Amino acid sequence: MHNAPHYEEQYLSLMRRIWEDGTVQKDRTGVGTKALFGATMRFSLADDAIPLLTTKRVYWKTAAREMLWFLTGNTNIRPLLEQKVRIWTDWPLDRYRRETGDAITPEDFEQRIVDDQDFAYTWGDLGPVYGAQWVNWPRYEDAGSGLFRRADKGIDQVSLLVESLKTNPGSRRHIIEGWNVAELDKMALPPCHKTYQFHVADNVLSCILFQRSCDLGLGFAFNAFSAALLTRMLAAVCGYKAGELVWQGGDVHLYLNHAPLVEEQLSRVPQGHPKLRLLRTPSSIFDFRIDDFEVLDYQPQAHISAPVAV
Repeated sequence: MHNAPHYEEQYLSLMRRIWEDGTVQKDRTGVGTKALFGATMRFSLADDAIPLLTTKRVYWKTAAREMLWFLTGNTNIRPLLEQKVRIWTDWPLDRYRRETGDAITPEDFEQRIVDDQDFAYTWGDLGPVYGAQWVNWPRYEDAGSGLFRRADKGIDQVSLLVESLKTNPGSRRHIIEGWNVAELDKMALPPCHKTYQFHVADNVLSCILFQRSCDLGLGFAFNAFSAALLTRMLAAVCGYKAGELVWQGGDVHLYLNHAPLVEEQLSRVPQGHPKLRLLRTPSSIFDFRIDDFEVLDYQPQAHISAPVAV
């Protein structure tokens, strides 16, 4: 049944290629990377397949909670920290330390965000990142006398997408875009997974994710799972089967200080074919809960830790 190469082989092959032949680049973080420009991987989502890496443990519930948070449009890390999701802490923590001179520990910073609403309001917001653009892209109204003011309600790209998938499946405009040029400078981090395009053929929904920048060692595992999860959620809500996730990377890189991670992972052999089940399909894409997702047959090899470059 699974005589074809394991879906993860293309990931390991790309990792090996970058590590052996990538160009050494200076980067924003100062850590330095090996990089190549332009890469594509394809993952089947048929029969509940999900592209979870098996050569190391991927904490898929963390990625799922982040995706559900994006869909709320919230850009403050407080709701994430209340669920023990710490993946966005580094950026506001870095800003807090720089602007106050307080060498607070990450744990104490996170606790203050959770305990103190005013502190969270001041220091926990990431600016208009992913969710803000997805469901509330700013719109401006004519206020007269040549002036424009920001409308109270922005553009909800996700709702428009669901509507177009249902009513005009053959469209070539099924897109969610995160790269709002006018607001990049207000974001803690401009969107890496910036463009999602969806395609319906023969009642099957597929997705292309274009990622301008991809940390292949750490970030990719989350990005691929999240895009696959979003595709499955949309397919369920719109009444389609899930087809394929096509992942495209612009600057695909490995950090130079990730050598132990890379070498350990490249020594491992992929195994197993995990499945993602949706236990419930709500009437709205915005009403999924973490309890609606179940991953089966996932027996990954041990977690590999590595530092995040901020």
